[in-house]
Order: sequence, then C-alpha cells, then structure tokens
Amino acid sequence: MTLPAATILGYPRIGRDRDLKRILEQHWRGAIDDAALHGRAHEIRVADARRLVDLGLVGDAAVPGEWAHYDHVLDAAITVGAVPPRLRDVVPAGPVSLAHEWLLARGEGDVAPLEMTKWLDSNYHYLVPELDAASTFALQDRRIVERFAAVRDAGVVTRPAIVGPATLLTLATGDGVRPIELVDRLVPAYRALAEALAEAGAPWLQIDEPALVGDWGHVSRAEVEAAVRAGLEAVRGTGVRILLAVPNGDAAGRVESLAPLADAVAVDLVRGTLPAIGGTIVAGVVGGRNVWRTDLDAALETLRGIDADVVVGTSTSLLHVPHDVDRETTLSDELRSWLAFADQKVAEVATLASALAGADESAALDRARDALAARRVAPGVADGAVRRRVAAASAADAERVAYDERVAAQSDIVLPALPTTTIGSFPQTGDIRRARAAHARGELDDAGYRAAMEAEIRDVVALQERLGLDVLVHGEPERNDMVQYFAESLDGFAATAHGWVQSYGSRCTRPSILWGDVARPAPITVPWTAYAQSLTSKPVKGMLTGPVTILAWSFVRDDQPLADTAAQVAFALRDEVADLEAAGTRIVQVDEPALRELLPLEEHRRADYLDWSVRAFRIATGGAAPGTQVHTHLCYSEFGSIIDAIDGLDADVTSIEAARSRMEIVDDIAGHGYPRGIGPGVWDIHSPRVPGADELDELLATATAGIPAGRLWVNPDCGLKTRGYAETEASLERLVAAAERARERIGAIV
Repeated sequence: MTLPAATILGYPRIGRDRDLKRILEQHWRGAIDDAALHGRAHEIRVADARRLVDLGLVGDAAVPGEWAHYDHVLDAAITVGAVPPRLRDVVPAGPVSLAHEWLLARGEGDVAPLEMTKWLDSNYHYLVPELDAASTFALQDRRIVERFAAVRDAGVVTRPAIVGPATLLTLATGDGVRPIELVDRLVPAYRALAEALAEAGAPWLQIDEPALVGDWGHVSRAEVEAAVRAGLEAVRGTGVRILLAVPNGDAAGRVESLAPLADAVAVDLVRGTLPAIGGTIVAGVVGGRNVWRTDLDAALETLRGIDADVVVGTSTSLLHVPHDVDRETTLSDELRSWLAFADQKVAEVATLASALAGADESAALDRARDALAARRVAPGVADGAVRRRVAAASAADAERVAYDERVAAQSDIVLPALPTTTIGSFPQTGDIRRARAAHARGELDDAGYRAAMEAEIRDVVALQERLGLDVLVHGEPERNDMVQYFAESLDGFAATAHGWVQSYGSRCTRPSILWGDVARPAPITVPWTAYAQSLTSKPVKGMLTGPVTILAWSFVRDDQPLADTAAQVAFALRDEVADLEAAGTRIVQVDEPALRELLPLEEHRRADYLDWSVRAFRIATGGAAPGTQVHTHLCYSEFGSIIDAIDGLDADVTSIEAARSRMEIVDDIAGHGYPRGIGPGVWDIHSPRVPGADELDELLATATAGIPAGRLWVNPDCGLKTRGYAETEASLERLVAAAERARERIGAIV
C-alpha cells in the first residue's frame, strides 16, 4: 500500500478545548477512574482522526496516530519496557497501569519522577528515560497497538507513530553505560511492535528519528546512524510498511544511506534541503513549528522540483501549534488572514497535493498570495524609530562595569550566606483567575482588579516573611503567563483566546504572536513591584522575562532574522529595568529559561545563535547601575553544553534547574570556575511532591561541595504558578530549614 498524496507527521493531542488536560487533572484528583479516563481519551482520538479526514487527509494511513496521554517519549519508553533501574521493584513488567505511568511522570512520596527537559529545540518538555547496564527491553505495553485498533474500529485507519530507537537512546541517561550502546538489545522490541501492528491490520508504522539531524556531543553521528539502521533492519519484513520521519532539521547528508531501508522517508524542507534519495518522499513544505501562512507558490515550486514519488507533508508534527485559527475571533481579520494553525496547515497540505496532481487550486493560491502581500506592507510591521534604535546600538550598550565593582556597589544589600529566594511566581489560585477573567469581561473595574491583586501580593509577602525567605517576590498574581503578560503590553504582539499548545503533561501555554516591530509604550511591572516593596524591609525582586524567552515562547515573525527581533525586545526591556531602578528596586531578575532551548541542533549554527542571544540579554541589562543586582533564571534543559554562554550573560546571580537532574550541573559549574552567584534548584516544582528534609540536605551538600558558600543561593527549580499553596508553604518551609542546616554544616556566619 502506498501513502496517500497528503499527510502530516502529527497533530495536537490535547483536544480542541484542552479536553485531555481536564481529563488528566480529574483523574489525578480522583474525580474519575481509570476506565473513564481511557474512554474519554479514546473519544478525543476518534474526534481528531475524523477531523483530519474532513480536512483532506484521505486514504488509509494518511492520518498519523501519536496519542500519548502525558508524553510521547514516555510512551515509547513504556512500550519497550525501559523502566528506570531505581523503580524495577516498583513498576512490574507488562502493561503499565495509569498509577505507574503517573509515578514515572509526576513522582509520589519519596519516589522522584523522571527528569524533564526540552524536546530538541522546542518549548515542549519530555521525560528523560533512565537506563543502566542491566537494562533489557521487550514489547511490554501494547498501548500503541490497542489505540490503533480502537480508532480503526471507529472508522479511520491511521498510521501509528513512535519515537525511534536512535532518538530514544540519544535522549536517555545512562548509569554506568552509554545508552546508545544498548541498541542491539532494544531493536527487537521495535520488531515485536511492528509485528503486532501488522497483525492488527496497520498498513504503516511511522518511526520518528530527529536525532539524525542533530549534533549531540555525547553520541557521534556515526552511532546515531548505526542505531537508526539497526532499528530499520529490525522492522523489515514484519508486514507493516515503514515511514522514517526525520523532522526538525536538515536531513541532507544524513539520511541517504538509510533511505533504502524504509518504504518512505519524511524530511523537513522548511529548515532543511532535499536529500539525494529516491523512492517515496514525504516533503515537509508546510512548517510545523510556526503559525504563519505558507507561501503556496514557493512550496509548489519546491514540490515540482522533486524527482521522486512525492507525498505533501508537514516539516514536523503539528504538536507545537494550536488547533484552529478560525476560533480566534478577537484577532483582527487582517492578522488572522496571515496565520495558519494546525487545521489550516492540514488544509494547506491537502491544497498543495491537489494542485500538484493538476487540479485547479487557483482560488486558494490567490488567497495565500494576497495575504502574504498585505502582511509585507501592513502598518506596524516596520517601525522606523525602533529600527533606528537597534541600528545605532554599540558594544557599550551590552556592557556593565566589572563584577568586583558591582559586588562592592551592592554591599548594602545585606544578605546571609546561602540566601534563600524563589524564582518569581506564586500559586495562581481560583480567586486570582476569576478576578482576571471578570476584569477582562468588564465585570470588575480597574480599581477592583487592582485591589484584588494587591490583596494577593500582601498575602504573598507576609507568607515569605513568615517563612524566613531572604529575597522576596511579589508573586505575579497579575500575570496570566510570563510571556503573554509582557506581550500584551508591547507593540508588535497579539494574544490569542484559544491558541493553546501543550508544554508538558496537562500543562498548556498560549504563545503570543509577534508580528511587528517591538516597542514598550509605557512601564509594565513597576507599580506591582513598588507596592510589594512598600510592604517589607526585605529586598523585593523586580521580575522580567528575557528577550530570548519571549521569542522562544511566542510565535515569532519569520520575515526578518531572529537576532534583529531579539534586539528590539531587549531594548524594550532595558527601558523597563531603568524604570524599576528609578522606583527604588535594587534587585532585578531577567528570566531566560529558554536560552538553551533555542540552541540549534546543528553544531555549525550554534556560535552565531549564542552570540546574538547573549548580546540580547546584555542589552536588556546593560543599562543597570552597578548597585543593581541583576539575576537571571534558566530551567529544564541540559545547560552544561552552554556554560560559557551562561557565564557570558554576566548576571550577578543565576538560578538554574537542578533538582530532577540531581545537581548534575554542579560539576559543570565547578569545572568551569563560574565566578558569580549561582542558585541550583533544590525543589522540583513540576511534581506535586513536597521534598523531604534528607533529599534537600543531600542536594545542598552536593551544591556546597562544588560551589563556594559565598556565591551559593538556595531556591526552587522554577516559579510556583502551577503549584497549590499547601505544598508550596510546606516545601518552602523545608527549603529555608535546609538552608539553615547547610549554613551550620559549613560554618557560615549568618
């Protein structure tokens, strides 16, 4: 069976109204049982499959079938029996129950969850498989087969998908073994899966191997290619055809020797170029990582130049974009005409396939042409004043005085050794959300809204003082999201109403759309920070989101270099820092959790990225006075590979995720000789667990062994927005107590 003329590599799995999110959270609360969760999740899968058929993905195997409840990497690990060594006595062999799946994903009691980090160079978080020399594999869980069969029985024959063996092992951690060396043990499990799918009537299996397009350092390109080869050879002859998907980068020069082992190869032609392969090619000409309308004329030209059997497709899964732009009635008609969310991208794929086959698609091509032309000349896309400011930037704009001088100027900010703080946000309660929604609807006036937020700030400041934290925050009750909040106050951005994208598990984010030149018309954070400072004699941090993170967690314009857009955002933030200083704020945190996230997968592109991203942060903070202590925060990525860039940010204090990874960053910090303040997180806030005293003591002991006490800060991994107050209070109380015990152990004078 050949592939249909049009397909995609994946589709948003959270449901059009975040249905899966609600189902998961109901299950975690005990409001629904296992059967109800499975039943409702099946309904979402069937609805999505039928929707894709209606949008033009016609024919068996045109609709992809990747339907993880929590994470597709976790699903692959569960499927092949990759149980963490520390949980072999807890998670039995065979099908994994929901309770054990949540144990792996979220932890419970003294059991820590799997480490979480960013999927490739996206804002999606995956769970990192844990392996050791004793790891063995088998087809332990048949969820992929069962979900295929259930959707087939509902009327749609799909193409099941799984993370391939090379990518699974490249992204895993190993205790006493390099995971890639386990490939020969692993691939029989993939063969067993392919055989089971063939028996169930699946015509195709999609094996995703984005590891092929990256340069990984800990794994050589030859090892990745050998692992992909082993996986493909293992599944040959099973009765199911294989689509080797190589998304997220340039497959040219990396896939040619492997293509003959697959029945079709999907390649990213948005980021990459066409590899020299024959056979069937799924040509990814429609971008899966952005929301901009495709240039259909250019895509057709590319497709017509391919001398092979062509299937029109997306460059990546559509997991990274919202469902449907037609629901965004609050956006202007003009802006909406420039956009394509998942459903629109599926329609673009179908239109291109139809046009390539010779059908008359002139009306669709004309609409795309007109929208692209209108976008180029729309007011606000180019702002002369903004562009002149960026063009006039000098090296001095990105420099502060030497760190030693700054330490001296900041000496009147009196803090104990191992000062304690949080990352910024506190729990967003139902009352906060209701007040924000009422204000947005006009049911609560400005004064009432301000009073509600100030009441929350008073409670948060009082709680921090009672717990004994040293540097306080105002808790950010007014912020719906750490990027959207700023985007709504900056020129050049638009916010969606329904543009939800999965971040991890049940957590979703609504990326803003950065469509024009960026400027700050007025101060954004100053009144809230100043109010919090008026309530306490302890220092309160001003909290800003950094330029790279604002870009990474938005859908950014594709009509100019990212470096230029980053500089525009940086200058807007520079103005905000100046206004915070003028209001008396002595500590300003500019968060860059996405710095590592955007690092290009290919080695040859990284130096340029790190150069402009670090420069953007330094422009944002370069105007701060020596006596202003500049903090930054980074989380949920592997940061050892960019420690030089972290140093280059020149922040006075850097807080960084470290709890789930068991402080692995400390060796990198110590080996580098990092010279300024550092706060490796001791509390993993992405799990509902309250960390135990022994756990906190162990993490702090590791930190103090590698970082001088005079530079060490004690803080959580990340902001507390997603947590509840009961666990927040208990965890912070233990964090402060652990810091006090650590001071005693090292003989620090408080």
